[in-house]
Amino acid sequence: MLNDIYNKRIIELAGNIPRLGRLPDPHASATAHSKLCGSTVKVDLKMDGPVVSDFAHDVKACALGQASSSIMARHVVGSTAEELRDLRETVRKMLKENGSPPQGKWAEIALLEPVRDYKARHASTMLTFDAVVDAIGQIEARAKQTAQA
Repeated sequence: MLNDIYNKRIIELAGNIPRLGRLPDPHASATAHSKLCGSTVKVDLKMDGPVVSDFAHDVKACALGQASSSIMARHVVGSTAEELRDLRETVRKMLKENGSPPQGKWAEIALLEPVRDYKARHASTMLTFDAVVDAIGQIEARAKQTAQA
């Protein structure tokens, strides 16, 4: 039932999203958009080597996109590029392949596990993870070009 995915905690997370807005001088920005529902998440990222040092986002999404963005914003600073790539893959597998939810500081993502039964909601749930990994890729590509120059 839809009540399983729009539970009280999901609504609380969606209504209390930290780090809203944009960074004045991000190292990279990325946008992820769901054609199905129209949700969009734009992220700004700064990194110190492989570690996220600052983050902001503009979230125009449904409650699920807002909730996943809220969880991301609570834990992304201090996370490594590898950790965030692994996180995106874990969440994708959780939704699409009956995989287990992430553990540790990301354990709250388990609240989104019931979304797996609603394929139309997968894209909006994944937006923040896709945008963050995109921004990391941009930063790493730029660093590689600079190192080769």
